[in-house]
Amino acid sequence: MHAPEDGSDLIEFRRDHIYHGDCRDVLARLPAQSVDLIFADPPYNLQLQGPLLRPNQTVVDGVDDEWDQFADFAAYDQFTREWLSACRRVLKDSGTLWVIGSYHNIYRIGSILQDLGYWILNDVVWIKTNPMPNFKGVRFTNAHETLLWCKKSKAQKRYTFNYHAMKMANDEKQMRSDWHIPLCTGSERLTAGGTKLHATQKPEALLYRVILSSSKPGDVVLDPFFGTGTTGVVAKRLGRHFIGIEREAAYVQAARARIEATPAPLIADDAVLGAYRTKRSAPRIAFAALLENGLLLPGQTLYFDKQRDKCAVVLADGSLRTPNGEQGSIHKIGARVGNMAACNGWEHWYYEDERGELLPIDALRAAIRKQLETA
Repeated sequence: MHAPEDGSDLIEFRRDHIYHGDCRDVLARLPAQSVDLIFADPPYNLQLQGPLLRPNQTVVDGVDDEWDQFADFAAYDQFTREWLSACRRVLKDSGTLWVIGSYHNIYRIGSILQDLGYWILNDVVWIKTNPMPNFKGVRFTNAHETLLWCKKSKAQKRYTFNYHAMKMANDEKQMRSDWHIPLCTGSERLTAGGTKLHATQKPEALLYRVILSSSKPGDVVLDPFFGTGTTGVVAKRLGRHFIGIEREAAYVQAARARIEATPAPLIADDAVLGAYRTKRSAPRIAFAALLENGLLLPGQTLYFDKQRDKCAVVLADGSLRTPNGEQGSIHKIGARVGNMAACNGWEHWYYEDERGELLPIDALRAAIRKQLETA
């Protein structure tokens, strides 16, 4: 049914493109570790037993499409394992995956995610400010959906989280895991013949937070259930690339037109597009690079926290040597000289400039980073 995963039947990898087909077939033919972020809005498997009626006996335009129907839970679980496994193969080792669902399916998906080795970072609750009422009045109004944000494995060290962008977007307070966002309505909702084109079209505001929080400008965002293209619209607006996979031809056609009509950012600048440079995200610079670039010299003396009685000599290999002959990294010697359990040497060692002023070695590291960025 699905293509082999050994690369023997690959298809052309095209950014900003919608592949028409079953996501399991297409994903199996894409190169391994080729995308930076995945957002998935899979079928909910609502298991509806009949039409949903309002009190006046009119029919609610709910989810009754063929793509949301499965024979039983076992069939749905098998489908879920297949597409999640295929996603894990194409996701980079530094990437993350978001999946959204309702109470009908999110718990089954969460269990399968963990079985496949994904590691859940957060569950985010999308609280709908304008939910559809419970017409029969026999249970609580369903006013939220759950998003699971995962990395590929527990051992994965690096992944993108634009903490500062999220904090700024939340009026300079930490972004919480409860997101109050209205349902997709008005001009944003695509229609055909006076009815909704897609029963579960997601609001662009929801995807804006997902993509802004967990990708960088220029990253590739994949959506295996592309629908009418909300992921592609927001990715384009934020200066990211997208890959969409959709099996319904009508959705593909609508998504292409919608994305074509979406303007790109006016300025393609990382800061404009939400990429904050932090010490954690900045490229790693070894202390020896200061010597390699002539910013420090072998034999030069460094001073711990500007205290001239706490010093060490710089050696040609990038290590430090204390007056009593102990040798090690700027971190190890810093901890020893400062009588600390652990030490970030970049924050404590100072060098003397030609005027006799003590300056932080971290300023020299910043100069190298700026040079690299300029290059």
